[in-house]
Amino acid sequence: MLDVKQLRNNPQGCADALAVKGYDLDIAQFTELEAQRRALQIDMENLQSERNSTSKKIGRAKSNGEDIQPLITQVGTLGERLESAKENFNALQLRLQDFLLSIPNLPDASVPQGKSEDDNVELRRWGQVPQFTFTPRDHVDLGEALGLLDLEAAGRIAGSRFSLLSGDLARLHRALGQFMLDCHTQNHGYTELYVPYIVNEASLTGTGQLPKFAED
Repeated sequence: MLDVKQLRNNPQGCADALAVKGYDLDIAQFTELEAQRRALQIDMENLQSERNSTSKKIGRAKSNGEDIQPLITQVGTLGERLESAKENFNALQLRLQDFLLSIPNLPDASVPQGKSEDDNVELRRWGQVPQFTFTPRDHVDLGEALGLLDLEAAGRIAGSRFSLLSGDLARLHRALGQFMLDCHTQNHGYTELYVPYIVNEASLTGTGQLPKFAED
């Protein structure tokens, strides 16, 4: 989630950066939510201060033998107004959080503007691009022809954009994962972790999967 402090300090800068990703940041809506939040926060602080001040007066009035019932009534009224202000503030905070959760992450300044992969910029290559004496086939065609890749079965199990691997292809997939872990933990200073497969809502929200991919 985008840091609200960053958005408060430079809303137009955030909007310009997000425009690179084709996202139109509603600055007017954020400004209105922020204005309401500040107003409610000031109202709560004033009510809290007034209630504390009035509560202190009760003790002094009681010591002086004065009628404290009006002050008690006033404290009760202030308490009710404070609780109402807190409820409104919390409701607004949820609206603000929903707004912030809908905003994509800011792209790096080096990211080029574009609407599709055709606008990507190649930065570097590694190794030599092989030259074939034949027309190479797509990996999906090869996997399905060899009976090692089944996209249809994967779709029935989990939906689109998943794959079901079997035999040597599944073993290759596992070996690549093992190679990646060994390479990074043995050569690049990373620590291997084994984490739960199941996570809670807060974890998914913190990593950006929610609320965007709630249906998935």
